[in-house]
Amino acid sequence: MVIHSYMSRREVEQQSFSLPVTVFVPLGAVLLQVLLPMVFHWLAILDLPFIVTLFFAISRRSPISGTMTGAGIGLLQDLLTGQPIGVNGMAKSVIGYAGASLSSQLDVENTTMRTLLTFGFSWLQTFLLYLVNHYLLGHHGFHMMWLHELLRAVVNTVAALPVFFLLDQTKRQE
Repeated sequence: MVIHSYMSRREVEQQSFSLPVTVFVPLGAVLLQVLLPMVFHWLAILDLPFIVTLFFAISRRSPISGTMTGAGIGLLQDLLTGQPIGVNGMAKSVIGYAGASLSSQLDVENTTMRTLLTFGFSWLQTFLLYLVNHYLLGHHGFHMMWLHELLRAVVNTVAALPVFFLLDQTKRQE
């Protein structure tokens, strides 16, 4: 006998995480983002808070949760990196919302899809940061080096795959 569920696909596949994972993984990502480039300057191209924001957004599949996660991680990143408060908060909020919204429509457990999403959202974040800095903050001297941003998207995509694999291990089994 076939049993039909009245739950949506998104509700069935939403993932949850323990409180320590929810708090310490984003905090660790932001702290590593601040501390690692001080020792290894070439690691400044890596954006761990972006990767963690995207992972939690696509895993939870809740646009509200994705937006709040992105805002929290982005604001913490702004506080610790000396950026104007809200620049990364706004960009990562959009990333969290869009990632969660798309994840309810796509198979985000697929490595190819994760790769494409990470690369695309890395470009989206670059564009959002440019818009915020140039138009909202009025930094007209703020220019994008598009080749550098392409390299940043590739590096973040390559780094995201093992990070996603490790964070997949922290999902609660229900």
